[in-house]
Amino acid sequence: MTELVIRALSTSDAQLFHSLPDPLGIGRSLSDITHRPEWQRIALRDGRVVARAAWWGGPGDTAPVNLNWFDFADGEEEAGSELLRSAPWSVGYDLLLPPGWREDPALRAAGESRIRAAEAAGMRVLVERYRYRWTSGNGLPERPGRLVFRPEPDDEVILGVLRRVHSVTLDAHALRAIEQGGLDRAAREELEFFHWAPSPREWWRLAYTPDGEPVGLQIPLHVPAGPAVGYIGVLPEARGHGYAYDLLVECLHDLVGYGAESVLGATDQPNVPMAKHFARAGFPVVQERIDLVPAD
Repeated sequence: MTELVIRALSTSDAQLFHSLPDPLGIGRSLSDITHRPEWQRIALRDGRVVARAAWWGGPGDTAPVNLNWFDFADGEEEAGSELLRSAPWSVGYDLLLPPGWREDPALRAAGESRIRAAEAAGMRVLVERYRYRWTSGNGLPERPGRLVFRPEPDDEVILGVLRRVHSVTLDAHALRAIEQGGLDRAAREELEFFHWAPSPREWWRLAYTPDGEPVGLQIPLHVPAGPAVGYIGVLPEARGHGYAYDLLVECLHDLVGYGAESVLGATDQPNVPMAKHFARAGFPVVQERIDLVPAD
């Protein structure tokens, strides 16, 4: 087999990225974001593209925040692994998949081969997630009216709430951050994400009972892909009352009030209670996602 040539793309040859088939429909899924050519890399054999990968970051990012498009030709799984191994960035891989992808033999083969190639390049599966998209045609659920929502301008207060929420959590990314650096790291990573999103700080809300007891927080965001449920968190002592649904519905109402006609959302698949809240609020699953991270 001839030698593999791996290189980055440029604006002059960016079209080479699209010379491979797209069996998982990643291009359609990512049609609302822009990839920078310099963050796209290809592997060629005999002048033909046999693997490709695209890393992504927001407009203000100086380095990619994730890998979200990775493909290779039939029989070129190892070329795909080498493409990832040789990359100058060590970030997570968000593998986007159609709903129910394991039920379709072709989709399952494509998805599982990409997982194997990423694992061979030194990554591991962290969690599988559901991705949702609410649209106005799904109807706006009525606010339960059980909670009071207030803005909180002090980031230290927000951090304190996040630490308490993360002290008992099902979120795989938060659990990984806690393992690596404790509750403070997990809370600060969430806060940094909130600030990274190009939406007003004034949107963030803490939730209280009518008696003034704190319940949690809901963070509406506008991410590069559009309006999104940025974060829903209920304090451990307030759990058992279904308040996550109240927070979700309030977040949706806020985003619609800010002009959103569609709203994105996501949750880990093992977080069954939150998945049920999304379904009840009228958020259909439009995609699944497998999050892989660099092996620790």
